Amino acid sequence: METAADGSRRRPALRLLCPKTSILSAPFPSLLWLVGSPRFLQPVTVAAAFRCLRCLPDDGPFSPNLPHEADEIRGLLVRGFDIVGALLVGSANFEADAGRALELARALRERLFGEKASHDMVGGCVDAATGDIRFLISESIGSEVVEGQEVVWEDEPERLLLEKGCLLRCQLPLQLPLYLPLDDNSGTEPRFSSLIEFTAANLRGPHASYLVEGPTATSEELHHSVILHDNDLNYLSCLPINQNTNEHNTKIVYCSEFFSTKRHDLSLMRENADAIQITVLSNQSFNSSKAGSPIPVLKYFPASANLRVINLKLDILCYTSIDLPVAAAVSELVIPGLCDQLSVMKKVIVSELLTQQPQLCPYHFVPPGLRIPLTAIYDTRYEEIEEKQSELRRNLHFRLGLPLDRPLLRTSNALTFGGMIGRDKNLSKNGSSILRDVHKEIPSSGVLGGIMSLIDGSYEYYHYLHDGIDDNGWGCAYRSLQTIMSWYRLQQYSSINVLSHREIQQVLVDIGDKDPSFVGSREWIGAIELSFVLDKLLGVSCRIINVRSGDELPEKCREIAIHFETQGTPVMIGGGVLAYTLLGVDYNEVSGDCAFLILDPHYTGPNDLKKIVNGGWCAWKKSVDSKGRSFFLKDKFYNLLLPQRPNMV
Repeated sequence: METAADGSRRRPALRLLCPKTSILSAPFPSLLWLVGSPRFLQPVTVAAAFRCLRCLPDDGPFSPNLPHEADEIRGLLVRGFDIVGALLVGSANFEADAGRALELARALRERLFGEKASHDMVGGCVDAATGDIRFLISESIGSEVVEGQEVVWEDEPERLLLEKGCLLRCQLPLQLPLYLPLDDNSGTEPRFSSLIEFTAANLRGPHASYLVEGPTATSEELHHSVILHDNDLNYLSCLPINQNTNEHNTKIVYCSEFFSTKRHDLSLMRENADAIQITVLSNQSFNSSKAGSPIPVLKYFPASANLRVINLKLDILCYTSIDLPVAAAVSELVIPGLCDQLSVMKKVIVSELLTQQPQLCPYHFVPPGLRIPLTAIYDTRYEEIEEKQSELRRNLHFRLGLPLDRPLLRTSNALTFGGMIGRDKNLSKNGSSILRDVHKEIPSSGVLGGIMSLIDGSYEYYHYLHDGIDDNGWGCAYRSLQTIMSWYRLQQYSSINVLSHREIQQVLVDIGDKDPSFVGSREWIGAIELSFVLDKLLGVSCRIINVRSGDELPEKCREIAIHFETQGTPVMIGGGVLAYTLLGVDYNEVSGDCAFLILDPHYTGPNDLKKIVNGGWCAWKKSVDSKGRSFFLKDKFYNLLLPQRPNMV
């Protein structure tokens, strides 16, 4: 191994945009593939780390099955991102293992893209005990290998990814005619492969054009679009800079022209992603002859053949710089991305070509814990709760370092694009708006030296008079249940809409807990009834904590904190005739001082966040405040309902 002489030049730094946990929390020993965007980001910048799942039998985690790894990562990786290196976690021999990691990364990259990398590649080791990272960098094939100087965890990774980057999306439904001899199935696979190769080749043919449109425009924005033909996709016509004048060519359309504003927040992307939309157009009457006049197109198929129509739904994302000409983006990212997805689908379909064809559908995600988009292809013949789909998602969670106890890659988690958000995500049944995550706007609790343990995830705020139902004086526990149900729906554990008071009552009647006359009444419910409904509808189990007096609640702070740290679900707390939703605690274990984050369902006003926060309807409450007033009553017993998080993906 060659090493650059000390002091010959400044040794490069490894820049990490991915969360620390994606690398430092990886099991050891294990192999991590490093993903970056060498064309659009600074050299040796890592945007994500994928765990290696496929290893050679009996050879250990540092011996990956590269063909299988390449097949799986090809389907996941969005074009514009690339393999930039590998890390061996738990390595004890830096000199040997860093070089091996570098060679493995080069080999995987070559299998993915069919050519050797021309960009900087990284090979390194992670000390399992200390988390220290040592690494080597090779600037190109055949160049010297140097040891990196420092590891930099970027403070604003989202800005670096999104400020100068954007997404392109192309959807292409296909119906491919596959003609097979009636009496011979031996040539089915090569015929299908030829059909896929022919389809891929036509994406660059003279019959293919590409309609490029900006994200869905608002009423105040102009809709920008352009059509690109075969000659427009020539790379030489897409050079972004005039080499003589060092100025942009005014005839070239750049990706930046399709965005009036840019988002730098991944949470907004998860809610509603902006992407340049690419539509493939086919001009079957195109005539490439010099005569220039249209000619008929004739195709011949033998009559003694069996026709099978292969239905495919291609849907790809690409990541690019906003300063790249859109023709170059289509030529170098979109078309290769479509070809990649065709190849991935071909390998899945070919084994079942003569039986029941898989119904493959791509979905795009940016799950929490990941800062780049990825694509997962699901077979929609199977329901999401079936074991085949669950096992696929479980493997994806493990590869991406995502938690294994919550659904982050279900179809309902998929990105929505350009104003396609469903109305039910932020509107109730009668169309009224629902406030979400109101606690994020409140001031601190006032507990000195306390540790906050809060709800994990989003919820909706249900309160008295919401949805036009007058439940003032009797419906607070119903409202707390609605908020809890919204948490399970927003975290994708359930697709069931939040129930009305009457629907909640009907469930309790159906399970035999209440008489039929209960439906339509104004009778109260408590923690036990809430647990029955959650178990019946969502399959959610609950713990219940009982205290004899409001004075005893601070003694349960530690137990409640553990609930929020491990389960993260909202808690219903009821005492006497009042019920509240508990969203967290702030607890100083030494002094015993604590505060409860209360979401109060007794609010009767409009959904005005400022009014709710200023009025204390969502606020930190101490058991006894500075004026000696008790929030929790001394002469009332209290039940706390702690819904559990299902262990599922």
